[in-house]
Amino acid sequence: MYEKHRIGAEGEDVAMDYLREQGYTIVERNWRRGSHIEIDIVAERDDTLHFIEVKTRSSEGWQSPEEAITPQKVRALVRAVNNYITLNRVECEVTLNLIAVENNPDGSREIRFVPDIANLSW
Repeated sequence: MYEKHRIGAEGEDVAMDYLREQGYTIVERNWRRGSHIEIDIVAERDDTLHFIEVKTRSSEGWQSPEEAITPQKVRALVRAVNNYITLNRVECEVTLNLIAVENNPDGSREIRFVPDIANLSW
């Protein structure tokens, strides 16, 4: 496994633990449709389906996890969410969120939950 993929998978593990601790139920992990549509985590809490993008970076890197969410990335995520909603006939409230994981040099991690990174009103 490439280093980048290993770090990303570890970040997703951290994000899943965080979500469970916050009372979320994990519905899906790494949901895919084709080769270009992916949702890192789908979780449920309080009758809302949460689509969650996980970005993991080193705290010493040139870009924070939040800065990795470009307009192009948001468009791709919204397209993925729309696919998921259509295929699964989702009828509840939905939200698109970010979990930012920063790995510090001392081995600790900082986790930030960023809600509503895109407007998903239909």
